[in-house]
Amino acid sequence: MKTFLFRSLIGIFFGAFIAVMTTMSVVYFGGTEWFNGELFIKNAFGTMFCGWFFTVSPLYFEISSLRLPQQTALHFATVIILNFILSLGVGWITFDLENILCFTAIFIGIYAVIWICFYLYYKNEAKKLNDGLQNIDKNT
Repeated sequence: MKTFLFRSLIGIFFGAFIAVMTTMSVVYFGGTEWFNGELFIKNAFGTMFCGWFFTVSPLYFEISSLRLPQQTALHFATVIILNFILSLGVGWITFDLENILCFTAIFIGIYAVIWICFYLYYKNEAKKLNDGLQNIDKNT
């Protein structure tokens, strides 16, 4: 529970940071002098919720009773469903077939790249640890 709460706070704060930085960038680089306050608040809450579920959902990978394909399927289903609901609700994507298919393809592509990077990283770390353990056995 402590890990869940800590990650929740980190995700919410990171989402808020992204919202503010995006708004500042649009103002500074886009030459916009004013914003619709209601739209800013809606997008800020959207990014905070997005930050929350992307930092909390990796807890599936810490459940040792689940195998990696189960953990991945649960994580993927959680984030794609919540991301769709959020994106449609906030207005980041419109509700038509072309946008939904495009969003799905981009999401799956990015998810696959990130998943493969994490998999290779942890596989490499496990190899380093196993090599270190084998060297300990040889030295004793």
